[in-house]
Amino acid sequence: MQVEHGGALDRAMERFGGGIDDWFDLSTGINPEVFPLPPIGPEIWNRLPDEKLLASALRAASSYYGMRSDAGISAAPGTQALIQIMPELMIKGEIAIVGPTYQEHEQSFRQAGWTVANCRSVDDIPQSAKAAVIVNPNNPDGRVIAVDLLLDLARRLDGRGGFLIVDEAFADPHPEVSIAAHAGMNGLIVLKSFGKVFGLGGLRLGFALSTSAIAQALKSRLGPWPVSGPALAIATHAFSEKQLLADYMARLSVRRTLLANVLAEAGVVEIGGTMLFSLVEFRQAHLLHEELCKQHVLTRKFGYAPQWLRFGLPLDENAADILHQRLGKALSTVSS
Repeated sequence: MQVEHGGALDRAMERFGGGIDDWFDLSTGINPEVFPLPPIGPEIWNRLPDEKLLASALRAASSYYGMRSDAGISAAPGTQALIQIMPELMIKGEIAIVGPTYQEHEQSFRQAGWTVANCRSVDDIPQSAKAAVIVNPNNPDGRVIAVDLLLDLARRLDGRGGFLIVDEAFADPHPEVSIAAHAGMNGLIVLKSFGKVFGLGGLRLGFALSTSAIAQALKSRLGPWPVSGPALAIATHAFSEKQLLADYMARLSVRRTLLANVLAEAGVVEIGGTMLFSLVEFRQAHLLHEELCKQHVLTRKFGYAPQWLRFGLPLDENAADILHQRLGKALSTVSS
């Protein structure tokens, strides 16, 4: 099964023309502002990342995510690398995935020989499932499942010798929905993406919050030096700079308001989303996607939901104004 993703701006440029500076890539849900980077000395680039550097990044991450002292944490070159490993953590069986959601979870488990039960809600998870995946808040509709329901599900799955994977790739701006503080309990694995909220998708860094035993198993599978030294140094800096973080998150909130205003003024109906993206419903969404590409705006369309488009955030008021103009042109073409 070929999984469709956001991004691939290079392919869009090949088809629709324009240079990199002409395009707005709103297809990935990555913050368009790069978090202020620290100076990185030549020794970080020149040496293999040592244990001290890794330990410093993991301590900073544990504090940032509000983890318990007895929990385990693992760093990986992107959350996607962790998703690929999840099916290896226990003997294969039936995995329940509450969706529609990020499709790589299903792809990974199917390729590993698991049976996949696609569920619409937690209540639909069958008794036969020994594991489950929930993206919270969900991608692409922003659906949120309450922490107490997730904890109850994790306990039930642990009782069957399984576990619950909660993918919190978009949860950082929504700390009230996060289950990270409960990492360390049996039957629970929480996945965290660094690149999305910090605007550093190209850095490829993710974390798994779990028990110490699962963290050790992940460490063994990932091998030595799973994350680059510069990535560890940048993460340690970002997690620790509290005032920079507060200002950065405030700007993120402003961007989300700008996007909501652009969509409302254009008469496009939001049906969901998170602080990092909006999901809209439009009868001719795939045609609108095409017309926006002609205007050099890349959005995320969905083969399984042809009435949906996902919009990422404009960087600032100027970008929002340009998006408003280009969206208006695309809509006028679609409706003519």
